[in-house]
Parts: sequence; structure tokens; C-alpha cells
Amino acid sequence: MCLLQIDSVNVLARAHYLPLYSRLGLYSRELLDAAAVSRPRRFFEYWAHEASLLPIDYHPLLRWRMGTAERGLGVWRQLIPYAGERRGEAQALLSRIAADGPLAASDVAGSRSRKGMWEWSDAKNALEWLFRAGLVTSTHRRGSFERVYDLPERALPRAIVDAPTPDAVNAKRQLIARSARALGIATAGDLRDYFRLSPDDARLPIEQLVQEGEIVPVQVRGWSPQAYLHRDALAGRRLSGQALLSPFDPLLWHRPRAERLFGISYRLEIYTPAEKRIHGYYVLPFLMDGEVVARVDLKANRQASVLRVQRAHLEPGAPDGTAERLIGELQLAARWLNLSRVEIAVGDAFAEALLTLQLRDRSDV
Repeated sequence: MCLLQIDSVNVLARAHYLPLYSRLGLYSRELLDAAAVSRPRRFFEYWAHEASLLPIDYHPLLRWRMGTAERGLGVWRQLIPYAGERRGEAQALLSRIAADGPLAASDVAGSRSRKGMWEWSDAKNALEWLFRAGLVTSTHRRGSFERVYDLPERALPRAIVDAPTPDAVNAKRQLIARSARALGIATAGDLRDYFRLSPDDARLPIEQLVQEGEIVPVQVRGWSPQAYLHRDALAGRRLSGQALLSPFDPLLWHRPRAERLFGISYRLEIYTPAEKRIHGYYVLPFLMDGEVVARVDLKANRQASVLRVQRAHLEPGAPDGTAERLIGELQLAARWLNLSRVEIAVGDAFAEALLTLQLRDRSDV
């Protein structure tokens, strides 16, 4: 993994915690919290694959994107005026941060957001444009998940602030190289999606990496697009073990690649009306021995200390033993979330099988 995607949805756990859990199991979320705000900074937040937590040495590689945003390009429509006619308002907030220290949108008088998820206040829009433009950075997020902003020269290590800025093509080539190493084997679209690069952004860097021998063009049986294999990727390993995968996991976030790898059509249904959802609100695929064999719609009821399985779906061709291994993984997830038990809602035959297994051995955590 090159980054952790950040998202405000907290029905189970914040998005950036889950990919590490899928790979490490019972790790302490406090370790990641501490690493994210440690001094000197080891990570920083920026827009890479959406909002992301990245290693600090990626900062120079994304300055071309910051420069683009400063010109009002590649940003949300409501931020564009702050690169032009409303730039003075953003500059006033930047001056306030320089004089008074770190600032969040809620610290600005009259900054109450309008109704609606994306109906931000003027102060939030101005601060977000400054953040996109690299004129401020995030020091941390408050318990409400609100971002706090400060000047890069105060929040980031001096060595990073003073590091030379690579030209845009070189920076994009380094980003593509890192996504290729992370993915192992990928199409051009997969490589681009990791850091949200456009086809034009990625075309020359991919050609250069092929010429340099860092990635090798290959054909994959069943894939129609050209694929590229990273020179250090290991092939022929037998996969074993299991994990619940977050909707924001790098294995899943580019849906075409997930379909090619696992033969599943996976969609995040948070914004789908409840009556039209197929698998549920916050659905985690269950990866077992290299195949996605089931999906579970999970919710952490923290007040009741319950991990609730709201829906469970068995994939076609799932092997025997899937339910038993999934129960074990649900128990582990509950322990990691400091919840006292797993509760399975009555549903279809697979949910009933899970419930029967749970009742049989009284395996609530």
C-alpha cells in the first residue's frame, strides 16, 4: 500500500484504519493515530486517491497537483472562485493562520455550514482551496473528523519543505512506479487510478517505465486490456488465509480491477436508496484463499457493544467451510473494535447458517 484513503463514514470504523486491519489483524488503531501526528511528521494528508494519508516523502511528488489547484483547475466547482475573484478571502484566512496558528473551519465566526453533506460554509471552501493548493496542510483531525489547518513550514519537516520539486512528468512517473509496485500487475487504467491521474498524465510515464524495465508489458488470460507486471512482483504463490475487505481497500477501490481479479461486481451502495440496495449499506467482501467468497453488511453498534451483521451474501461457487471461517473473522473484527459480541440478523439461508454456527458453539466474543 502506498496510501490510506480517508473517508468520513464511520458506520464500522474510519476508512483509513480498515486496510491495515485486513492485513495485520489485531493491531492498535492508536498506533496509526500516533504515527499520523508524530513529530517529525511521518505522514501527511492530501488528495491522492481521494483524501488520503500518505508517507511524508510523497509531498514533493504531488506539488504539481497543488500548483494546478492554485490556478483553480482540477478542484470542485465551489472552490474555483477562491483562485480568482474571491482569492482575497482565502488570503485573509491564510494570514490569520500565519499570525494566530492552526485553524479549523468551525473556528471562523459565522462559518456554520449550510444544509446538505457538501454544502460547506464560505470559510470551509476557502480553507479547502488553500489545502488543495498546498498553501496550508493538515496538522490533524479533531474528534468530529474536522480537519485543522496550518502552514506547511510549521507542520511539515524542514527537509520536506526544502526538498526540490520534481518536474511534473518525473513526479507522475514516480507515482506510477509506486502504484505499479503496490499493485504488482495492473492495466494502465489501474495504474492511473491509484493516484487519480488522467490518461494524458499517465501515458508518457508508463512508456518511460517500460523503457526503463521497471514494468513489463504482459498479457493476462481473461483480461482484454494490456497489462503491466512490476519487475519485482512475485508470481506463482499459493494464497491462503482470510480477511474482510473495506470498500476503501486498494484491492477494491478500482471496481474494474476488482471484477477482473475476483469475478465480482462490487459497488458501494451508501448513496443508493435503501429499497434499491442489493447487498447493503456498508458491505465488506470476505476474501478467503485468494477468492471473494461472501459479503457482509456490517455495523458497529458502539452503545450496545455489538458488531451487527445486517446482511450476509454467499458468492456462487463458494467452498464448503466458508461460513465457519467467516464467523471466525467476524469474531476477530469485533475484538479489534472492542465490541463484546457479534449479532447476526435473520435473513437468507446463508445468514441462517451463520446464525446456526454461532448458536451451536456460543462463539460470541
